Amino acid sequence: MESLEWNWALVYELSGEHHDEEWSVKTYQEVAQKFVETHPEFIGIKIIYSDDRSKDVTVIAESIRTAMGLRTKFPTVVAGFDLVGHEDTGHSLHYYKEALMIPARDGVKLPFFFHAGETDWQGASIDKNILDALMLNTTRIGHGFALSKHPAARAYSWEKDIPIEVCPISNQVLKLVSDLRNHPVAALMAIGHPMVISSDDPAMFGAKGLSYDFYEAFMGIGGMKADLRTLKQLAMNSIRYSTLLETEKNTFMEIWKKRWDKFIADVATK
Repeated sequence: MESLEWNWALVYELSGEHHDEEWSVKTYQEVAQKFVETHPEFIGIKIIYSDDRSKDVTVIAESIRTAMGLRTKFPTVVAGFDLVGHEDTGHSLHYYKEALMIPARDGVKLPFFFHAGETDWQGASIDKNILDALMLNTTRIGHGFALSKHPAARAYSWEKDIPIEVCPISNQVLKLVSDLRNHPVAALMAIGHPMVISSDDPAMFGAKGLSYDFYEAFMGIGGMKADLRTLKQLAMNSIRYSTLLETEKNTFMEIWKKRWDKFIADVATK
């Protein structure tokens, strides 16, 4: 593991005391810098500030302003903003449109990484989140399960190089699909649509890392012709579409390529 990217969570003590946002980001940053001292190839950490989509628009507006302030103060650590929580019981992106326009109105660059379209129901409000996410210039689409049902949105996301975050195990656990060979992203993978593999909520599912989702994507979604090239492309996509700075991506890619070449050489000699 050469870098870490995660959605926001406040730091708390065993006593129940919660630290504020600035203290938390600064502490994360200091711990990462200390880790680099003993692991010099570690690229760094990125935090996507997030809040729950069950909250009122005024609360989310304040969260967005907080995210803007944190990104201004910690531009190399705070990567952007996301709305998390259940799409079906929470509010739509359209409901939050005024709050989500604050960064643009204030001239502050705050990338969005929206969860959108985690549904197999076409025409539902969750389904339409895909369209609003793209209209709001999202950097990535979390899940994007419904994308294949919107040809224009699919073409636009491909043209703009906006990847979907595919979560195979999560999609099975939540009953969106049972047989991954029938996963809608299988068709997108076949035509080379931008995508990355994510574990969604690994702790809730009892998973210990991302390898399990890579395995399921490779064995089920990739089809009979999936091979080492498939795994290589998915791994490279993880770097390409990460929130790392361009210089960090270039460094990471060089480190990864050397390790990949060594892996291939080891396989070839066995």
